[in-house]
Amino acid sequence: MKKKTLKNIILFEKSEVRRTWYNDQWYFSVIDIIAVLSESERPRKYWDDLKRKLKEEGSELSEKIGQLKLQASDEKFYLTDVANLEGIFRIIQSIPSPKAEPFKQWLAKVGQDRIEEIQDPERAIFRAKNIYEQKGYGDEWIAKRMRGINIRNTLTNEWKDRGAREGIDFAILTNEIYKGTFELNAKQIKNYKNLNNPDNLRDHMDEMELILTMLGEATTTRISQNKNSSNFQSLKKDAKAGGKIAGNTRKQIENKTKQKVLRKENYLDNTQNKKLK
Repeated sequence: MKKKTLKNIILFEKSEVRRTWYNDQWYFSVIDIIAVLSESERPRKYWDDLKRKLKEEGSELSEKIGQLKLQASDEKFYLTDVANLEGIFRIIQSIPSPKAEPFKQWLAKVGQDRIEEIQDPERAIFRAKNIYEQKGYGDEWIAKRMRGINIRNTLTNEWKDRGAREGIDFAILTNEIYKGTFELNAKQIKNYKNLNNPDNLRDHMDEMELILTMLGEATTTRISQNKNSSNFQSLKKDAKAGGKIAGNTRKQIENKTKQKVLRKENYLDNTQNKKLK
């Protein structure tokens, strides 16, 4: 049976912790957790030193450490030391930190949240919706963002089933859709909007930008299904075609409105600034 993975990032006191759902349980980035608890400027060295110390003491922790591919700040996927909840709790016990206890409580809740989401998938939707509400997004924008997430998941499931690899293949195919839709790839759009690499591009799009992105991705899915595409090169052609259709729609909108659809403004900042006026 093929083991499934799901990439994700969660926040503990504004610090990012990478995790992946693998073989029916969460695995967390050890380096990220070391960075949170030790507050070291060199978490990798801290972890190397700790591993050596634990090995000398005869700890069985090394058996709990594995490696899975997690996304780095350059948006590429690399093999990274990871551990499940049991392993992470053992690591926490080895690091003197005032954050240890609140971190353990947070970690336990994170694990329980995922179990509940598997039993009732709607919980994940409600949780995401609540997060966007807390950040200040409006109901209409949230509705479109939730719809966009569903469309994106449908597309990536198709890609996976039709031979594309998570990570680099998905990034290339996504860029084909972006280029067809906006004439810029993801990195260029981020630069245009003055965003940092870790920022989620779609969280900074306005409603029209989200709608066109959804159109490009939904069309790409339909094209691949109708053609029964079965390899990366075929999927790449489908992504170009889907993006081109969304791009033609964008051009028609721009011709009628005499305005560019893709804007430099961060949607949320722009909305909040309007409220202050």
